[in-house]
Amino acid sequence: MHKTELDRFAIGLMVVLCTIWGLQQVAIKLASAGISPVWQAGLRSIGATVIVVGWALARGVKLFRRDHSLLPGLLAGALFAGEFALIFTGLQYTTASRGVIFLYTAPFFVALGAVRLLPQEHMRRKQWTGMALAFVGVLALFGENLFVPAAGAWIGDLMLLGAAVLWAATTLTVKASVLNRGAVEKTLLYQLGVSALLLPPLSLALGEPGVFAPTAMVWANLLFQAVIVAGVSYLAWFWLVREYPATRLSSFSFLTPVMGVLAGGLLLGETLTPAVFAALFLVGSGIWVANRP
Repeated sequence: MHKTELDRFAIGLMVVLCTIWGLQQVAIKLASAGISPVWQAGLRSIGATVIVVGWALARGVKLFRRDHSLLPGLLAGALFAGEFALIFTGLQYTTASRGVIFLYTAPFFVALGAVRLLPQEHMRRKQWTGMALAFVGVLALFGENLFVPAAGAWIGDLMLLGAAVLWAATTLTVKASVLNRGAVEKTLLYQLGVSALLLPPLSLALGEPGVFAPTAMVWANLLFQAVIVAGVSYLAWFWLVREYPATRLSSFSFLTPVMGVLAGGLLLGETLTPAVFAALFLVGSGIWVANRP
């Protein structure tokens, strides 16, 4: 039976997932030293597809049983691939810190879409307030970059905003369709499989060099993305989306960029300013307000 509130297990798991997704930002930076961004995303999806198929077969999941999930599954896959295509292409025009601000408007789009598609997850005033407070935390961390002049940055900003819409649309598609009642392995495979087919050709179309410096460090970080991020963490995420309110889960996503900055400071020696800890406090407070009983 689907739950209407987040329990301690869901909250703890979301904190772990946001930490993993924050570490992913470091892994992408390190892997980008030897693999082009969109090609990297495509390789990640290919590797994760193999891993999830093996996991599903080992568990006896019937991946090819007719369950009317093909059309919503292909739609979710196309949205998933489009999201990452816009992210990696948009970052060629705007900075990562600007991009984060626009990308993490996604929870608001989930909440707006839920009004029509998920009426049972109606957002109350305190939830909107909590999400707004968490978003202020993201602005506290990255907001100053909005006012730094950058030629053509608006193109990338719009692409990242479009990626946020596609991210929200993917979540809503999974939650509001037959995918919400099927095996999480199959739901994830639709997205990984479609992106594995679409992203490598897109990389070629963009003229990326592909793998240009294959070191052990580069491959290790790609493996982390394929196994831990796209495999384990996404399986856990779609299980949570199936069992718990998507609007409440989405509020936790504001924690990911803060975790990414903290991971960069701890693992890459990047500077941790007071704004990082202020952002952590604001995001944590916003999540608490949005999800308290």
